[in-house]
Amino acid sequence: MAELTGRYLSWQPTRGGEGAFPPMAILPIVLIVELFVSLQGEGVLAGTPSFFIRTSGCNLRCAWCDTPYASWKPEGQLRSVDEVAAAARQAGVRHVVVTGGEPLLQREIGPLTAALAQQGHHLTVETAGTVAPAFTCDLLSVSPKTSNSTPPGPWRRRHEQRRLDRAPLQALLAAHREYQLKFVVQDAGDLPEIEALVGELGAARERVLLMPEGRSAVEVAARAPAVAALCLRHGFRYSPRLQLDLFGGGRGV
Repeated sequence: MAELTGRYLSWQPTRGGEGAFPPMAILPIVLIVELFVSLQGEGVLAGTPSFFIRTSGCNLRCAWCDTPYASWKPEGQLRSVDEVAAAARQAGVRHVVVTGGEPLLQREIGPLTAALAQQGHHLTVETAGTVAPAFTCDLLSVSPKTSNSTPPGPWRRRHEQRRLDRAPLQALLAAHREYQLKFVVQDAGDLPEIEALVGELGAARERVLLMPEGRSAVEVAARAPAVAALCLRHGFRYSPRLQLDLFGGGRGV
């Protein structure tokens, strides 16, 4: 019979008798919402054709989350690491993005990223920086959450505790020299928090990107001029959100 323990799927033999299956090795699996090819929408590699691996599950609950099917109401299917790596290989693009949800919650993030790297992919791993397991990547893409992300209601306290714990983020930046910090910005009131965190981390300003908050192209466009002006004033980079501008958001983009 098949038995699921944590995030592992294993086959256990039936008890005694002819036809019993021998024990098999544990199969490493990850919980996947969707696999697709699109253009990277944000960050220093915006516009790059890439294979996206969206994992399910998140330890935060951002008020403006644009992928609730991977966080607030997580969906997904269990897929083996080998199966996901094979899909990336068959996609025919060099760049791969592992995103979520929060992909670093997946127990098999290490084996998954190792398998992708072994295939020669350029690998970007996206995270909010609240946990710090061991994994491989070419670009660590961190989106630290400011107070504009905090939801009302029962998730507020847990969200605040987790986003304000800087130890995992510091560990991630120490382990991965190639990184970018992407901040979702609503208005100029967000900048004191961003400046304080950038200073605390000792992050290079050219690795910091500001992007307008919004769940539609219209909302992003309304904030874009003000966010661009903040980039000029503070010496940060501006990030587009092409998944909204070009494809309207939603799944598979």
